[in-house]
Amino acid sequence: MIDAKILVIDDTKSVLSALEILLQFEYKSVKTISNPNQIASFPNFSELDIILLDMNFSAGVNTGNEGLYWLREIKKKASHISVIMMTAYGAVDLAVKALKEGASDFVLKPWNNERLLATVKSAYELRQTQKEVKQLKQKESNLKQVINQNKNYIIGNSKALNQVLNLVQKVAKTDVNVLITGENGTGKELIARELHKLSARNNEVFISVDMGSISENLFESELFGHVKGSFTDAKEDRAGKFEAASGGTLFLDEIGNLSLQMQAKLLSVIQNRVVVRVGSNKPIPVDIRLVCATNCNLDQMVADGLFREDLLYRINTIRVEVPPLRDRENDILVLADFYLNKFTHKYGKAGLKINQLAQEKLMGYAWPGNIRELLHTIERAVILSEGNVLKPTDFLLAPKNSVSIENGPNTLEEMEILMINKALDQHDGNYSAAAEQLGISRQTLYNKLKKKSPNL
Repeated sequence: MIDAKILVIDDTKSVLSALEILLQFEYKSVKTISNPNQIASFPNFSELDIILLDMNFSAGVNTGNEGLYWLREIKKKASHISVIMMTAYGAVDLAVKALKEGASDFVLKPWNNERLLATVKSAYELRQTQKEVKQLKQKESNLKQVINQNKNYIIGNSKALNQVLNLVQKVAKTDVNVLITGENGTGKELIARELHKLSARNNEVFISVDMGSISENLFESELFGHVKGSFTDAKEDRAGKFEAASGGTLFLDEIGNLSLQMQAKLLSVIQNRVVVRVGSNKPIPVDIRLVCATNCNLDQMVADGLFREDLLYRINTIRVEVPPLRDRENDILVLADFYLNKFTHKYGKAGLKINQLAQEKLMGYAWPGNIRELLHTIERAVILSEGNVLKPTDFLLAPKNSVSIENGPNTLEEMEILMINKALDQHDGNYSAAAEQLGISRQTLYNKLKKKSPNL
């Protein structure tokens, strides 16, 4: 027996009795009423799944207008209910009109029992499908909310930061491509998330892709998707990041680390807003807001032949330069206080304060690692603290470029990082050029830095 609630509305008692007998063997709950005016007081009306509604209730009237009126009233009261119209006067135009008003089907009297049962079952299945779609949409909405939750905040009130946020606010309402530039650790992804949060797409998903961590072999599969059997490990169809972000925002971080070959493939998709999964010929349109970020000097890379000029034009409709922490002096102590509260709570060291001399030390430091370096510095100080006050000696800060190969690193790992940083400095943050100088692949270089700083 099907667990569904059915209501039959007809002014003929013999019709009500016949339908109740026919349907009660198939459905768990079958109720009848002879007057549609009883709809308003019918108990738990919104819980009904199906209504069989007569088209005519007044003697001598066969226009069907009464039924259409009550159909509209039912849809106003509970639009999800599947309504099957019944009439002894068959007319194609009347049936079409009923369907346009929201009826799910049309039954002629006298009916064929098997055909009527099939019609009711179809209406029930339609109702179940609608329920499933509604549940899926709710789950999708909840999932998007979880994905879009951002527990990091843009902290500060310096002039340099406010200029950036003002630009972000102006640009966010549009769908233009945005390029975010700035040193490592300045919070480029936070700016990208702020763009998404202030945009008309804020109820859709924000997908972040670390381009520097994607190997060339998996580039197309990761970004554009693949079909089952297209390569050895393709055991099922899979949507790429472009498809996953459709309707929302796609953030491509470290875009300056792509090879020229990958740049060409990316350019085609950005231009056409269409992806083709690996192993397929079917074009799939995508609707995304594209935001890219890099710490590289893309203009210099274009001049050096390392970055496509046409790709730069595509991603660079608006450029947002995130200022380094050293240019946000007013924000250093604000950020330090924010992270101090965060880590004292995390490590159970409530009441810990930074004294005046320590604050001056933090303010006087250049912060080459920017906000990320400040975060780790505060966390380390909180973990190692022994009293209630953090003093200058609790913050281990080294002047920029004070470490040398001769007296600085004590381990092979430190030596590697020192050489990598030196090579990156020489090539203005260009990973490919630095990797070539060091005699390693760009991916190896990136992995070594990632290992050293997991939040890179």
